[in-house]
Amino acid sequence: MPEYPDVVVYIERLKAVTAGQRLEAVRLKSPFLLRSYAPPLSATFGKRVLGFHRIGKRIVFELEDDLYLVLHLMIAGRLRQREPKAPLKTKLELAAFDFTETTIVLTEAGTQKRASLHVVHGTAALAAFRRGGVDPFGVTLAAFRAALTRENRTLKRALTDPTIIDGVGNAYSDEMLHRARLSPVKRTQQLTSEESKRLFSACKATLSEWAERLRQEVGEGFPDKVTAFREEMAVHGRYRQPCPVCQTPVQRIRYAANEVNYCPTCQTDGRLLADRALSRLLKSDWPRSLEELEERLNPAPPPPTPKARSSIEQK
Repeated sequence: MPEYPDVVVYIERLKAVTAGQRLEAVRLKSPFLLRSYAPPLSATFGKRVLGFHRIGKRIVFELEDDLYLVLHLMIAGRLRQREPKAPLKTKLELAAFDFTETTIVLTEAGTQKRASLHVVHGTAALAAFRRGGVDPFGVTLAAFRAALTRENRTLKRALTDPTIIDGVGNAYSDEMLHRARLSPVKRTQQLTSEESKRLFSACKATLSEWAERLRQEVGEGFPDKVTAFREEMAVHGRYRQPCPVCQTPVQRIRYAANEVNYCPTCQTDGRLLADRALSRLLKSDWPRSLEELEERLNPAPPPPTPKARSSIEQK
């Protein structure tokens, strides 16, 4: 799912390629994309684009007459820049936003179409899309800690909850926790003041550094390689690959369609976190340390079988 760095760069490039233009039309290939009915989508046609901004992971198109388009890309939604009035050719292309001089196409891979588009009139109606999570760049350390400790969640769960932290998902939460040297399953209300400070700094550093990386990658073009898995990441999506800090193999916890990636040495004092599915299977045989895991994966070879003595040797 596109997270804060991806959405920020999308918005910056949308501003650049549509500056001073009008939204002439929105062509929908999938009627299920549009989740609102009043105002009608046609009310936005011909309106001048005033800007774009972010609400969590949503992209907001600001138009004349206090109209807004609110687009949520969800997991597999992506934006592509095309020639003006470019036709929608493939089944992955769900909608086209036709501006005066360019067209932005929404694509969504997979069979489950979860991306959504709302037409909104007025800032009061727009406020309904705010989930209440704090923006790490817009709050103090005290406010950040207060949001985290309001409920006693695991750190991984808290960082990816939009009612607690704004704009963070599965990928960058792994990177933040690794940078902060904190276990993903540590409880928020167990955080010390020093750990809260480390996590606060890690959140801001991770998001700002990755946004800058993506800016440099895109340059004057348009993002076309938005992905949750990048080679430069420290732990996310890097199961069994070496941690860039200590060279320990990265480990994971899998649940539902997601997974948590972490370094045992940097984050959990060498302790392996129990994977729910494997823990149920192995029960008491679940390895408690990296050393035990390595022994399970790479068992020592059995000692050689003694050769039978020949009849001559026996004599």
